Amino acid sequence: MWNLAGDAAATTAGTGSYLTTIIPFVLMFAVLYFLLIRPQQKRQKTRNSMLNQLKKGDKVTTIGGLHGTIMEITDDIVVLRVNDSTKLTFDRSAVNAVSATAPAAAEKAAAEKKD
Repeated sequence: MWNLAGDAAATTAGTGSYLTTIIPFVLMFAVLYFLLIRPQQKRQKTRNSMLNQLKKGDKVTTIGGLHGTIMEITDDIVVLRVNDSTKLTFDRSAVNAVSATAPAAAEKAAAEKKD
């Protein structure tokens, strides 16, 4: 009348099915993390480092493609000299890349390299 062996087998099989259902989701999350999330975090870290190292005299390119030299810089504002008479104000986050560092900084780095 009571089949205890059959009930134990059904319970064990049921527990295994939950595990086999969860494993693919865990694997998908791991793949997404290593292929998408982690590289994006590394790019963001290098960009923040570049923005923090900006200084007066650096030649930069904005996210819009404008090339200029930093004339003034504050915590969140950058004033770029585009030509002899034109100065434009941008958010610091609008700087996309540094094309050349300030001459004084380059000389200082070269002097440190010699020592």
